[in-house]
Amino acid sequence: MLRRDLLKLAVQGGAVLLPIGPSAWAAVGESLAAAPPRLVVIFLRGAVDGLSVVVPHADDTYYAVRPSIALARPGVDGGVLDLDGRFGLHPALAPLMPLWRAGQLGFVQACGSPDATRSHFDAQDYMESGTPGRKSTADGWLNRLLGVLPPDPAGSASATRAVSMGPVLPRICAGRNSVANVPLGAAAGKPTLLDRPQVAEAFGRLYGGDDALSRAFQASRQSHQEVMRSMNGDSLEREMQAASNGAPLPNGFPDNAARLATLMRNDPRVQLAFMDLGGWDTHANQGAASGQLANRLGPLGQGLSALATRLGPVWNDTVVVVMSEFGRTVRQNGNGGTDHGHGNVMWLLGGRVAGGRVHGRWPGLDDGALHEGRDLAVTTDFRQVLAEIGERHLRLQDARMAELFPGFAFRAPGAAQGLMRA
Repeated sequence: MLRRDLLKLAVQGGAVLLPIGPSAWAAVGESLAAAPPRLVVIFLRGAVDGLSVVVPHADDTYYAVRPSIALARPGVDGGVLDLDGRFGLHPALAPLMPLWRAGQLGFVQACGSPDATRSHFDAQDYMESGTPGRKSTADGWLNRLLGVLPPDPAGSASATRAVSMGPVLPRICAGRNSVANVPLGAAAGKPTLLDRPQVAEAFGRLYGGDDALSRAFQASRQSHQEVMRSMNGDSLEREMQAASNGAPLPNGFPDNAARLATLMRNDPRVQLAFMDLGGWDTHANQGAASGQLANRLGPLGQGLSALATRLGPVWNDTVVVVMSEFGRTVRQNGNGGTDHGHGNVMWLLGGRVAGGRVHGRWPGLDDGALHEGRDLAVTTDFRQVLAEIGERHLRLQDARMAELFPGFAFRAPGAAQGLMRA
């Protein structure tokens, strides 16, 4: 596709884009503002096994139905890290325990979508649109959230109020509001062809007018320069080398989480951020304290810990949500794994979180309590969690909440039961 054609699509679609890496585009608005409340959403595609993330170690049924993949009780080699006497954290997530002890990490058990589909595609679509069971919703809830946020203190409609880390804009970010696309990996802060003076000058002449296409290019050019400054302004590479102490990271998430933190810390306009991670569909060889799932949870925990550390004081105004399309079966299957289920666990991290608690109504794992006789039931709608974050953290009014999750009746909890600190 020609650059001019792509820019036309960007203007028509409400996005202002500029290449800041080999396969991604980004945009930044005009002026810096005071640091707003932040929200980061991490989506685990493939349906992570929530019963192995926050383990009901006090429930004997858990051990009876998972003879080879159940995680041992606390105090045993490879056992879970006790949270509250009932639930324990997977040992691969040990880097998150300081946040739990600080009251900055919490979980909502038996959480999920009221729609009972076991299709990854449909379930992800419903969770990203925020309208379970409705395929006709055109936009994603994170894009709608961008449109109902209280006004930017600086009065700017900056595209960097929302960023998506990855090569393609996901369903959750699709819609009429502009979302910046930032590449993963070291390319996010590296110069591109347009940073060469002769090329920049040529494009400047080509798009030097006052038409919509030229204005889009000019805004995007400025966006690129500001994103570069934000990501490279504090010697990110030197920071990461020092923090790693020469040890290679198991995959890219810790690096990308650190880059996102640098961007958010350096640019107070960035209020919403999204990143997704795949590989959670553990039908076989799921493992317990070690194995396929542990190998994925390890870098996830490292990355979330890095995000908290690198955000510095911004962490106090940040909420991180980790979600997945559905949970997995309570019983293990014949391949040492688990199949598509229903209820799951939702993770909440940040300075505003009422952490140190496992929230939600636990239905238990007895046969009579299971969804369709096989899955953890859903007792908390995922939209209830997100809506409370919207009300308590992002300061949304009730009328705006109805726009964010149409058809959903949000119930404001009492202060003692809330997910957010007052």
